[in-house]
Amino acid sequence: MRTLVEVIRGRGMTDPRLLAAFAATPRDRFVPPRSAVRAQFDEPIPIGHGQPTSQPSLIAQMIDVLRLSGTETVLEIGTGYGYQTALLARLARRVYSLERHADLAEHARANLAGFGVTNVEVLVGDGTAGLPAHAPYDAVIVSAAAPSVPAPLASQLAEGGRLVMPIASEIADIVTLYTKRQDQLTRLRSLTPAQFVPLVGEHSKMHD
Repeated sequence: MRTLVEVIRGRGMTDPRLLAAFAATPRDRFVPPRSAVRAQFDEPIPIGHGQPTSQPSLIAQMIDVLRLSGTETVLEIGTGYGYQTALLARLARRVYSLERHADLAEHARANLAGFGVTNVEVLVGDGTAGLPAHAPYDAVIVSAAAPSVPAPLASQLAEGGRLVMPIASEIADIVTLYTKRQDQLTRLRSLTPAQFVPLVGEHSKMHD
């Protein structure tokens, strides 16, 4: 069986820092204990509240296009159990992560602390509102789908920064990459169709 790093490399991602981050971050530390045996496979894993942790190859695609060099401040929407958060922490200077569900946030904090991650702050809140206190962000990554990018997330992205999130359509959620040019969010390209949970919050067209 191929390792997750081999799977990711096979999907065309060659950034040595990205591959090293995946090699150094054991996924079984960031899933519910009953699912640890499945963590070696490139598949989503349920983590409660009807939420999955995304398959690693999809996480890799989304992180790869952010082009993190190690100096960035990143905003993550949807912490889950903290796996993607831990990867981002290895690739950026500072990560702020917002999670809707307090119990998931607590699991993530414990997982990250247990793994020795110190450059992450996990907060509970409305992901569609972002986190203006620490803006602007060099990169924003959203792990839930909405018909468009919530205005607060666009406004909190730094000029020249990158934002990746799934955009909901009738057929599939299309993971889409944006940048900010002259204070306007600009679509760069579509990455891949996928299936995400809806992005719920005040600034999304998808509500509870």
